[in-house]
Amino acid sequence: MGSLHLARRTALAAGLGAALPLRGLRAEAYPDRPVKWIVAYAAGGGTDTLARMLGAAIAARLGQPMVIDNRPGAATNIGAEATAKSPPDGYTVFSADNGTLVFNPALFRRLPYDPARDFQPVGLMARFPLVLTVKQDSPFASARAMFDAAKARPGAVDYGSPGIGSPHHLAMERLAKEAGVRFTHIPYRGAAPALNDLLAGTIGSMILDLPSGLETLRARRVKPLALCSAQRHPDLPDVPTIGEALGLSRFEAYAWQGMVVPANTPAPVAGRLTAELAAALREEAVTGRMRGIGLEPLSGGPAEFRQLIEAERAVWVPLIRELGITLD
Repeated sequence: MGSLHLARRTALAAGLGAALPLRGLRAEAYPDRPVKWIVAYAAGGGTDTLARMLGAAIAARLGQPMVIDNRPGAATNIGAEATAKSPPDGYTVFSADNGTLVFNPALFRRLPYDPARDFQPVGLMARFPLVLTVKQDSPFASARAMFDAAKARPGAVDYGSPGIGSPHHLAMERLAKEAGVRFTHIPYRGAAPALNDLLAGTIGSMILDLPSGLETLRARRVKPLALCSAQRHPDLPDVPTIGEALGLSRFEAYAWQGMVVPANTPAPVAGRLTAELAAALREEAVTGRMRGIGLEPLSGGPAEFRQLIEAERAVWVPLIRELGITLD
């Protein structure tokens, strides 16, 4: 019995030893077929454009196409769930934003995914700067004038947003809370219809993300009052920051995105994606195109990605809960 048991252990060890190089070879051969990139928004928007820009650059380095798979809807939950349920083999990546990773766990009582358990961060990609804007014929010439009016008549000043729980909505609610004022929120289904109503004068103000509104701002069809960034933006050099305009020196808000893969994706495969994403973000041709549509390239690997998530949760989750904002 002892010799038989020893023989079995030896055979098992030999089998494991033979399997390990095979796993290594598969990792080294990655990828040997196209990689699917899930985007939780419709084609043509800023998120889709970013994925296609970076996907083309990464595909050239991987030697395989990156195929964009648009899965819009349910506040990114459809795309997130599809990613979470995909095989952890490196052949599915996902554009995860602060809605997916930070806001949704506080906005929904139950989610079809767990951002901490189901995803593995690959690297950061970009920020979408946010700008407080008003309609072109607005009586408000400054953010201070707008907020003073809101303080004098709570609820009399309205604003639109791409939807409840969007970065635009939450940034405005945070602004209102920190400034001690109250606005009337008018949610839309997406940035485009909200912007259309701002242009028509149906709503008085909204926070725009630059990729959605840069051409409109350049054409001076709406008035920018303040930038939600820490510093002024080169495309809007005369527009003050919220800190400058309202004295809220610590206020900073963006929409941002990074690449994730399903949890348990092999480390060599995830590491390859991290390296190629970082290399793409070092290409001046890529970053130049990103900046041209209003995106700010955002560098950082898995560690920096996790740090950003934790920092953002510390700010936004208490705000969502205190204000009772929900998508259930």
